[in-house]
Amino acid sequence: MPADCYGVPPSSLRLRLDHDALAANWRTLDTMSGAASAGAAVKADAYGLGARQVVPVLREAGCEDWFVAHWSEVPDLLPLVPPSRIAVLHGPLTGADAAYARAVGVRPVLNSLSQARLWGEAGGGPCDIMVDTGMSRLGFSRDELGGTLTAGLEIECCHSHLASADEDVAQNAAQLSAFRDVRGQVAARRYSLANSAGIALGADYHFDLTRPGLALYGGIARPELADVIRQVAHPEVAVLQVRDISAGDRVGYNATFVAERAMRIGIVSVGYADGYLRCWSGKGSLLRDGVSLPVIGRVSMDMTAIDISHASDCREGDWLEIEYRPEEAARITGLSQYELFTLLGRRFSRG
Repeated sequence: MPADCYGVPPSSLRLRLDHDALAANWRTLDTMSGAASAGAAVKADAYGLGARQVVPVLREAGCEDWFVAHWSEVPDLLPLVPPSRIAVLHGPLTGADAAYARAVGVRPVLNSLSQARLWGEAGGGPCDIMVDTGMSRLGFSRDELGGTLTAGLEIECCHSHLASADEDVAQNAAQLSAFRDVRGQVAARRYSLANSAGIALGADYHFDLTRPGLALYGGIARPELADVIRQVAHPEVAVLQVRDISAGDRVGYNATFVAERAMRIGIVSVGYADGYLRCWSGKGSLLRDGVSLPVIGRVSMDMTAIDISHASDCREGDWLEIEYRPEEAARITGLSQYELFTLLGRRFSRG
């Protein structure tokens, strides 16, 4: 029988999303935003969790504004939300980019005079702009505002971005003051400054629209969010093999683990190709019915060894949950919470 008559077997990796937690996180952030509305940063495939899975949940929760970085991220959203509520943060680099935005109806976020010129040459229309207030990343400089090009724009939302909102530093107040000045210079329907951490800084930072990302997906951007943001992402992995080893047996590459006693180990189907990096070696753990099963030896490309001595009924094909609470995982690995989410690879089925 031809191979195409068979369905592809399911992945031995899956990323289980807690839809209730995701919706609750957006509602919490929307409430914390006060008079402002909360949108959703769904760039990088919704921070690695899967935009096609995440966006419908957030839409049903009440979200109406969506932010992606690349034009290539737009098609996944077009069947799900009104194009006019999608903003593309990197803006148009070519006339083709601008023509695409006009054709499908999404809003470019213009970051420079050259992008404003491209947008005007393409015919213009509703757009957003980004203004740099101290991060020295994307955005118009303040002395570029008010000229012929910017004055002629049909600006839906004027944005800036906080560089250090996750810390209590003077830069936050300085950027807030600068953005207030920008609001006096730029005529826009709405103004937006706060990301997830910025929402927690308080009402002064909220303006009309907030742009949470990390906290939607369970990340703790500031201590104020620790008790109200719920874990969303639960990576799970199948056991490939169970084996007994003896005292003195070595496990994995370079024999970084040597058994001190007879023990039972499991080999699970996850490795650094899936975003479970070598920094988890000897530090991570998996869960079975609440029992923690430590990672032993060195994480390899597609497999990781775990000690299942305390899960005697564990068998090949069983599913285990990778312990992946964002704050704790960041502390253990030295990775940022953003990296922990976006590293999760394409071999995880998402749902």
